[in-house]
Amino acid sequence: MWRLGVLDLIRIGLLILGVVFVATGLLPWEDALASLHEIGPLLIFLVAIIVLAELTKEAQVFDAIAARMAVLGRGNYAALFFLCTAFASFITIFLNLDTTAVLLTPVMLALAPRARIAALPLAMTTIWLANTASLLLPVSNLTNLLGMEKIGLDAQEFAARMWAPQLASIAVTMVFLWVFYWRRGERRDLRYTPPLLEPVADRVLFGAAAAGCLLFIAMLLLKAHVAIAATAAAAIVVAAFLVRARDRLTWSLVPWQLVIFVTGLFLVVPTLSRHGLSDLMTWMVGTEGDPYRTAAVGAGLSNTINNLPAYKAVETVIPAADQDQLLALLAGTNVAPVITPWASLATLLWFESCRRHDVKVPMRRFLLTGTGLAVAGLLATVWTLVRFS
Repeated sequence: MWRLGVLDLIRIGLLILGVVFVATGLLPWEDALASLHEIGPLLIFLVAIIVLAELTKEAQVFDAIAARMAVLGRGNYAALFFLCTAFASFITIFLNLDTTAVLLTPVMLALAPRARIAALPLAMTTIWLANTASLLLPVSNLTNLLGMEKIGLDAQEFAARMWAPQLASIAVTMVFLWVFYWRRGERRDLRYTPPLLEPVADRVLFGAAAAGCLLFIAMLLLKAHVAIAATAAAAIVVAAFLVRARDRLTWSLVPWQLVIFVTGLFLVVPTLSRHGLSDLMTWMVGTEGDPYRTAAVGAGLSNTINNLPAYKAVETVIPAADQDQLLALLAGTNVAPVITPWASLATLLWFESCRRHDVKVPMRRFLLTGTGLAVAGLLATVWTLVRFS
């Protein structure tokens, strides 16, 4: 146990608390089984997509794209800015926000010294867009997957509702990134040095990982279930590693921490909802179905306790027929968790990655700029959602 971090102990503690609730009857056995049945496909997707993303990084796909972006920018910071924001948004949308925070962040930070680029603008690009670009598809954020059944939309219908809010959210994020982190007054340099391109270590693994990612995206467009699409894509990449680099297939690829956290969450939140939490959430969001108020509650709770329990707690008191309110809640729990370090799992993992790469994140600046982005981004996102509903 001494090797476990504080976050790991919190996740395990949450699961133990959930088991205690079931054992003591605070959460009836039937309700517990219903909750676990609900998250079964979600957990399969979560494991498969993380394995796919981890092995894609190992195959140097992300490294190759990042280096080529820097070369394509030809030393122009404005060009690099647009390329980096597009890349981070694409990874978040199709491969989940945790992929952007956990796997893309080290890639971008490793690129910084090679191109003599300040690391903080690259780091802030990944974490802000990991959150604010996670509205478009169910796979983009775990909160989206948590709400899909109640919202009653498939992936294509979900994207049709959220494309405009997603564009608004990304646009506001880009403005804040440029003003507070990327403009010349912040980065100091006029131009950067394009890095030399290095060959990938194993072209077979590189090709298999790229093919797996493309297969996953194609299956989503063909309306395949997210768990099936992620598993099929991951199977291709795992098979390639079995042949070419079996030693890299370790149990550390399996995101057991997230599995434990989500399982515990689906036992603890339903219990608390049965014993007073729902009354409190109803009082907070009101009975008028106001999307702005609902989004604000989701945002405030996310930055107080974390966006996953915040979403689950509020969702229970919103009628399934009120799609706009449910989507506004997603906006609050996806776009706004950019203020506190614990607002989303992605942000917590990002801080750890920055620490490992010796990148100093000025906390006061992080909090203030994050607050501005949360307010402006959420207002623009919810206004667009209401406007195009």
